[in-house]
Amino acid sequence: MRAAPILLGLLLAFPAVAGGEEPVTRPHLERAGGARSVSLNGETFVSHGLVGTGRLAAGTVDFLGDTLGSFSSLQVAPGSWKRVGDHYEGILWTLPDRGRNDPAANLFFDYRARLERFRIRFAPGDGRLTLVPAGGLVLRDFRGQPFTGADPGAGTVVERGMALPAPASGVGRGKVSIDAEALQFTRDGGFYVGDEYAANVYYFDRRGRLRGVIRPPAAIAPQRGGRPAFGSLQAPDTGRRNNQGPEGVSLSPDGRTLFVALQSALVQDSAAGNAAGRTAIRVLVYDVSRTPTPDRPVAHHVVQLPAYTQAGDGGAPDRTAAQSEIRALDGHRFLMLARDSAGLGAAGSAPIVYKSILLVDLAGATNLAGTEYETGAKSLLRDPAALALKPGIVPAAWVELVNMLDPAQLARYGLSIAALSEKWEALDLVPVLEPDHPADYFLLVGNDNDFIARRCRMSGRSCDSAFDNDSRVLVYRLSLPAPLR
Repeated sequence: MRAAPILLGLLLAFPAVAGGEEPVTRPHLERAGGARSVSLNGETFVSHGLVGTGRLAAGTVDFLGDTLGSFSSLQVAPGSWKRVGDHYEGILWTLPDRGRNDPAANLFFDYRARLERFRIRFAPGDGRLTLVPAGGLVLRDFRGQPFTGADPGAGTVVERGMALPAPASGVGRGKVSIDAEALQFTRDGGFYVGDEYAANVYYFDRRGRLRGVIRPPAAIAPQRGGRPAFGSLQAPDTGRRNNQGPEGVSLSPDGRTLFVALQSALVQDSAAGNAAGRTAIRVLVYDVSRTPTPDRPVAHHVVQLPAYTQAGDGGAPDRTAAQSEIRALDGHRFLMLARDSAGLGAAGSAPIVYKSILLVDLAGATNLAGTEYETGAKSLLRDPAALALKPGIVPAAWVELVNMLDPAQLARYGLSIAALSEKWEALDLVPVLEPDHPADYFLLVGNDNDFIARRCRMSGRSCDSAFDNDSRVLVYRLSLPAPLR
């Protein structure tokens, strides 16, 4: 049957991405079953599928007395993962975002930025992952003051000669605002946190005290009328889209290279009036071998995200599958979580269409570092109404490694696609620790439940929702070409 001319024209406007994938116009379900083997640039990667899952009740209270918001990012503490008989144990750190909020009603809490600490246990025999809350860590700025999750509006505060977002009045007044979305530990216990307000990457010591800032290039910093526009309630003219900042931050296994990935296209790289036209995201690459907070990236690449049809009815694509986390494999490859905006916790009743983990390779992609695409606000797009990149800009290659929408695999652990949370936003890799399989890893995938709970408390106030959106972790087993080093 021939596609309708209008639909065919729209599909042709979305060229296949470097991995060979076409736009997703119907629910992208895994039906093949079994292991999935993929090759990229001559090397083979295998996903053995879902091997376990864990759950934390939505109403769980954290170490500060607030409802425990789940996983905008997560990472097993370096050196803590070990095999004990027939199971594994470790310490898991997770990152909640800016607290319960309702931007449409301008409702924000003075939520203190924090890391949550858990003791975890994973038993492959029955696939059960248990998470036991075990305290946490409050993040503090250069002055030793806690951050706030409140929207900064046009307000700023100057610390160490840098203008940082801070509400000028009302909730969180005078505190540095952070919408924390990405977590990456260093070998000495320090860590990076990606922020969506300023598009900064903050560097903290092991006690949670701010020690440095990686500020974004001019192209990425949100600007309105030539001034910083850190708030999330009014769109900037250029730079990161509201709530679409550095969603993924990850170090290469050798600790020398830091990757920073935006959630979707910059304002100037978005096709006008088209929510499916936000596919060309920026990925910055920093050399952190000499300093943890370098002034500028050594590389700057483009990755084209999948586009999908929100209704899943075969119509023209009208949404972008947002990048929601990355985890580096080496100096040029990483896993990337791309997802739709449907599922438990989402507004409306759109079907779940796409939630996948992609394997991305930057080798061969154009390096934009130091060009006008980085130092100014020049668009990557050939035409503001189209999605094609300008001639000479080659995006990174990718292939799909894990399709999370596998009904048979989910059913083995009492889950279904319809019951999945909307926002899967966290990834980490830990070794299987089997001598015969030195390059096998467990991939932990966590959701962000947005603090949605029937009994919710924040800053001493009620924030109850009509239903519970539990925190979950899915565990997959992967075989890589070689051990991570």
